[in-house]
Amino acid sequence: MLKYTIRRLLGALLSLFIIVSVIFVLLRFMPMEGFLGAGYEKMSEDTVQSLLAEKGLLDPIPVQLFHFYKNLFQGDLGTSWVYRAGYPISKILASKIPVSLRLGLLSQALAIAVGIPLGALMAHARGKIWDKLGTGFIVLVEALPAAIYHLFLQLYGTSLLSLPLVFSKSNPVSLLLPVISVSLGSIAGYALWMRRYMLDNMNMDYVKLAQAKGVSGRDIMMKHVFRNAFVPMAQFLPGSILTTIIGSIYVEHLYSIPGTGGLLIDVIQRQDNAMVQVLVLLYSAIGIAGMFLGDFFMGLLDPRIQLVKGENNR
Repeated sequence: MLKYTIRRLLGALLSLFIIVSVIFVLLRFMPMEGFLGAGYEKMSEDTVQSLLAEKGLLDPIPVQLFHFYKNLFQGDLGTSWVYRAGYPISKILASKIPVSLRLGLLSQALAIAVGIPLGALMAHARGKIWDKLGTGFIVLVEALPAAIYHLFLQLYGTSLLSLPLVFSKSNPVSLLLPVISVSLGSIAGYALWMRRYMLDNMNMDYVKLAQAKGVSGRDIMMKHVFRNAFVPMAQFLPGSILTTIIGSIYVEHLYSIPGTGGLLIDVIQRQDNAMVQVLVLLYSAIGIAGMFLGDFFMGLLDPRIQLVKGENNR
């Protein structure tokens, strides 16, 4: 188990290093506005070269990359060049992350509380009205672009229910529509996979054996089918939870929520490359950590998975 965990961790770190390094290099080929900010066109050539030298942008790219990682390991994320010129990026994120964290935690709590029981109910009522209604909901959410149902929910939620259109820190009710919007995709995903895994387990021989022994249908569903079906879900939950917690880019922008999701769009539009590379690092780390934790929990929950090197390794 320890060797497996170390191997997966090293692979995750290598993936993160490659992603961040590639983005770092690509940003160095972007127009100068992303490095110098507003007023670039009015600057003289000497001023431009002086500012580039001050930021270390005239050094060879490998040297710049080395300094970036050196500062990163020292806890220095650098300073914003355009969004808040000269302001530490760590302080900007410190004010943004708690907002996204609250939105993400509430959304995931709602998604897990609704999605997993919905999938279990659909599997239990296979072919009946609840299964058909749940399938219709899943198809609708999965088929439509997320922007469509986000806008639909905002439009009718504010007009019919008189809910706030824009987020306000002083009004907790203003989080209701964003939380529902962020959770819809996860609800549909959890319900879809839980239904599938439960139906797969309901056709297993151990279920037929339990039925032959006279075990009640409720005990079979809850003590055996549901528990075994939840094991594969463990692979998807960490990544989904972490990605949602760090912020939904579109929803935060739609409701003017001052979190990290809307921040990414803002700094890309302003071409603040220093902040773009840090946010890419943040999102990449979250995604890779989610995949790593998913594999780790999958191995812990399912003893049938071999965590050692061999012919039957997963």
